[in-house]
Amino acid sequence: MSYSFRAAVIVAGLALAISAQAAKHPERVTKLASVPVASADIDLAHNLDSVGEERLQAVVDRFNKENGNLIKLVRQAEGGKPASLNLIRRYDLAEVLSQPKSYIPLYGMMAKAGYPLKVGDLSSDLKAGVVDAKGRLVALPLIYSTPVLFFNKIALRKAKLDPEISPKTWFEMQGMLDKIQEAGYACPYTSSWPVWVHIDNVGSLSGVPAMSEKGELTFNGLPQVKHVAMMATWVKSGYYRNFGRRDEASAKFKSGECAMITTDSREIVDFRDIKGVELGVAPLPFHDDIFGGRQHTMADGASLWAGAGYSKAQYKQAAKFIAYLLTPEMQIELVRAYGQLPLTPAARAAARSKLLKDDDRTLQVAYASIDGKGALPSVRVANIDPIRIIVNEELEAVWANKKPAKEALDMAVERGNAVLRARPDLKKAQPF
Repeated sequence: MSYSFRAAVIVAGLALAISAQAAKHPERVTKLASVPVASADIDLAHNLDSVGEERLQAVVDRFNKENGNLIKLVRQAEGGKPASLNLIRRYDLAEVLSQPKSYIPLYGMMAKAGYPLKVGDLSSDLKAGVVDAKGRLVALPLIYSTPVLFFNKIALRKAKLDPEISPKTWFEMQGMLDKIQEAGYACPYTSSWPVWVHIDNVGSLSGVPAMSEKGELTFNGLPQVKHVAMMATWVKSGYYRNFGRRDEASAKFKSGECAMITTDSREIVDFRDIKGVELGVAPLPFHDDIFGGRQHTMADGASLWAGAGYSKAQYKQAAKFIAYLLTPEMQIELVRAYGQLPLTPAARAAARSKLLKDDDRTLQVAYASIDGKGALPSVRVANIDPIRIIVNEELEAVWANKKPAKEALDMAVERGNAVLRARPDLKKAQPF
């Protein structure tokens, strides 16, 4: 008897049994008929834009083709039950923290499914916010990157600057911006993700993190005040233009309107082929008058979380997909598709040998920037929705010349710490 024939007999038998039960006990029909049938098919939920979704779909299609299994991409439903797997971006992490019982730790799921994670294989600087107090991986840091400076070499040539020499310090950059402006650029410099770049990472570069280990906001110190005050003068001089709180500025760089931008290193995949721009990349500038010299930037990005309440077969499928993503071959594909930092030393070595020159240069700059310390601290201002909103409001008051830098940062810290006192759960990097 063939498998398909046996399956048909079983289904027919089940239908007859339900019919018989319906005749004898009609009140039981609803309960009996609604019993779910176990399935190994899983959903992967995300809220990427159309380009990001297309790239992720290609990864999923390749997995489905090679493994004969089915993973389906779906859009994340706000407030709904998480899917089996959920790709959560940095700025949407609050959704995970607000539903701690709706997710399960990744290390547990992988172990039960027979795919134990070797956390030691993952680069230590890429574990921010995804490990618990015992160092166990609770989510996969899938699309992590760090802020860098991208610039248009064509603009530098027009300004009679050497396109192969990038600014090491903010002071050096100011001189370059002046010449770029004189060359006719109305937007010499802009930045995506202003809180992530100019609060979290400028503080980290200066050796003064934006948040203490106890979870108190501390980004109103002298280094941060001096930096924001400098930025305020750049706004007045027309050197810096702010276009939004997220990645709105990236479109201005891609169009050639802005000559320089600070944003995530992963944007190399969006910038590499833009017309009218000859791309250059450099580490995020630092303030050389800070004691101790240049420190390090931080790595962060989108991470993959497992939803609670699914079958053993579904978790095994999810674990198989995650193990697949960690292979060196797929790590390289993810670097190509998303510009992410490779998660393991093996993947990093493979990326160096197989990627295009421009991408490889960006990866080298990114890894040199985090320098093995990118995971500290695990909680970032940019990751906490209500705090990030407050900081953006105060920064925009500075850009609008309504407040001086110190007053704005003092107020941001005061307002932010009040929120954290009322919502201590927001100090957690992850819900477990």
